[in-house]
Amino acid sequence: MKYAAVLGYGTVGSGVVEVIETNFDLIAKNAGDAIKVKYIVDIRDFSNDPHADLFVKDFATVEADPEVNVVVETIGGINPAYDFTKRALKAGKSVVTSNKELVATHGAELLALAKENSCNYFFEASVGGGIPIIRPLCQCLAANRVDEVLGILNGTTNYILNRMITGGLTFEAALSEAQEKGYAERNPAADVEGHDACRKICILSALAFGRHVYPDAVVTEGITKVTLEDVAYAENGDMVIKLLGRAKRTEDGKIYAFVGPHLVPKSELISNVNGVFNSVMVRGNAVGDTMFYGRGAGKLPTASAVVADVIDACQHTDCTKYAGWEDTTESILADSNDFVSAYYVRVSGESVRSAVNNAFGEVSFLSRDGAKADECACITAPMSKRELDEKVKILSESCVVYAPMKVLALD
Repeated sequence: MKYAAVLGYGTVGSGVVEVIETNFDLIAKNAGDAIKVKYIVDIRDFSNDPHADLFVKDFATVEADPEVNVVVETIGGINPAYDFTKRALKAGKSVVTSNKELVATHGAELLALAKENSCNYFFEASVGGGIPIIRPLCQCLAANRVDEVLGILNGTTNYILNRMITGGLTFEAALSEAQEKGYAERNPAADVEGHDACRKICILSALAFGRHVYPDAVVTEGITKVTLEDVAYAENGDMVIKLLGRAKRTEDGKIYAFVGPHLVPKSELISNVNGVFNSVMVRGNAVGDTMFYGRGAGKLPTASAVVADVIDACQHTDCTKYAGWEDTTESILADSNDFVSAYYVRVSGESVRSAVNNAFGEVSFLSRDGAKADECACITAPMSKRELDEKVKILSESCVVYAPMKVLALD
């Protein structure tokens, strides 16, 4: 019998307990031994819960119990999750987590600590919820040099954009609907401002390219400036708007990493990922493009990925499965201002089309029903972000320019 302790009894934590109990026999068969939850650590009172006898309020109880093989951290955030994780690893207990903020910020350190203590730190559920992506990157694609990782990494923003596209809702109305359905938090900033997607692309970048990428170093833009006018212009160009996290290798071995709304051609498979679903594309030099798709959040999908890690941890007691990635003072990030892309630009002002042509040269103009005479939108030729900013600065002297967006081109 292997024993686990679950830290935090919220949506994911309670889902982990449910999956372990519901699929007890199957999990025992796959793990080679039965797995049982021995403790649930939470400072709240759950006296009426069916598992009331498992609750403890002090993590030290778990830390000191030699029978606990795996600690499941579903608290979220940095504190106290960071402290509890370090203490568990130092005690030789493997830790499984769905905490993308902790992994993105301290992953290299915690993986090294696990290695020092002959245990494991697993985090499959930290990216993509129930979508298997961490293990494929570490194992199935290990023979490849990864050249690019990109994806729809946040289900909340994907739902909001989808409702703007298919339902004609404004951003504010779509966000309100997402909150009513439980897809968005009361404070949705982490989702709609792109921070959640940023943490996830940092984790994927570290795994794909072998060096830690800190979230505060990644240029991040959310979807709060996307309007129905932008949606209509994108449709005219046979494109849709998606919030993408991207990491792309440069010729000198560095990477561009960023998060932002993109116009995605409908010919690209990722354009059809709708609702709260996520998708990750990995481009390897041997395998080519691979796509991973599924529910990016939710109680049982996320718990499924967590429990898979619990099984893996129980199968690999007293040894470290993954070596992790480097954390050095030298950044792996290239200057995002040098990244070359075509851009969608929306502008209003007098003699707007000639002003756009004067600034950008030849462009592909888009149209939409109801557009005012002094408004236009276009797709520029490929250029660096630095060049774009220079041209927008000139254009802004006579016109109003609304939040340019990159156009996805998978060459």
